[in-house]
Amino acid sequence: MFDVAVFGSLFLTLFVIMDPPGITPIFLGLTAGRPAKVQRRMAFQAVCVAFGVIAVFGVLGHQILDYLHVSVPALMIAGGLLLLLIALDLLTGKTDEPKQTKDVNVALVPLGMPLLAGPGAIVSVILAVQDADGFGGQLSVWSAIVAMHVVLWLVMRYSLVIIRVIKDGGVVLVTRLAGMMLSAIAVQQIINGVTQVIQGA
Repeated sequence: MFDVAVFGSLFLTLFVIMDPPGITPIFLGLTAGRPAKVQRRMAFQAVCVAFGVIAVFGVLGHQILDYLHVSVPALMIAGGLLLLLIALDLLTGKTDEPKQTKDVNVALVPLGMPLLAGPGAIVSVILAVQDADGFGGQLSVWSAIVAMHVVLWLVMRYSLVIIRVIKDGGVVLVTRLAGMMLSAIAVQQIINGVTQVIQGA
């Protein structure tokens, strides 16, 4: 049978880790200057990429990490470094230059991964799938994963309304704010990874 407790626990965990409200300014900053139709498509693509990554690791997570001899802390540090590079671009305004972002699909990197499907979300899903008992438990886990991604899509999809309200000047401000937030997230992720390496040594 469907386990409401398992569903609620994983959904809340993913909500805190993937942080739909916090992703809004980052999404606006990364997609600024693009037509609304393109932004809507990128919101959908980002969610699809995140779901695909989460699903693959949910099914084959342990096997993938073991085969590549990659530890979870290493995954966290690598993701943090990648996010830090993106954050520096947002802070310095490099993403305002069309020649650098015109042909870059930020829905794949960094939105889809590692922002949405980051190490924290991946590890949470791997553990939840591993601990789920029977068909009901698995159904609850995967229902929570799908529900979380629907929430993410709705938040990014309707964050486009904000762009029409705040205009170009507001978008620049949001971009800088997103850079600061993203750099803090990146540094914290690196610290968490290094801490786990030290604790495991």
